[in-house]
Amino acid sequence: MYTIGDLMIRLKNGYMSRKPSVECLYSNFSLALLDKLRQLEYIQSYSVGDDARKTITVELRYNDGRPAITGLKIFSKPGQRRYTSAKKLRPVLSNLGHAILSSPLGLITNHEARKKHVGGEFLFEIW
Repeated sequence: MYTIGDLMIRLKNGYMSRKPSVECLYSNFSLALLDKLRQLEYIQSYSVGDDARKTITVELRYNDGRPAITGLKIFSKPGQRRYTSAKKLRPVLSNLGHAILSSPLGLITNHEARKKHVGGEFLFEIW
């Protein structure tokens, strides 16, 4: 199962249906991704459940009734990984959005990748 795509689509669908929170499957990579999304203020918070099959409950963030995530485009998939260098990164929605990369430095945005001159797997764009 593709946990990155599943997590991001669950978040997007939760925002589209105006839910206060969504649940997703647990993985260490999902926790790192949620931590990055919390830093970028796309989600309010998240918590890990204690049941036998671990799940993560994500509290969604709304700004004046508008969802924090309005768009998402997934690039790297299990059948076709996309890699990019720092030079090839372009602004997302005139710098109003972010591109998320998995690099040797961990999960970083396109802004951080350009500053540190680091490329990596181009996971998705979010705005």
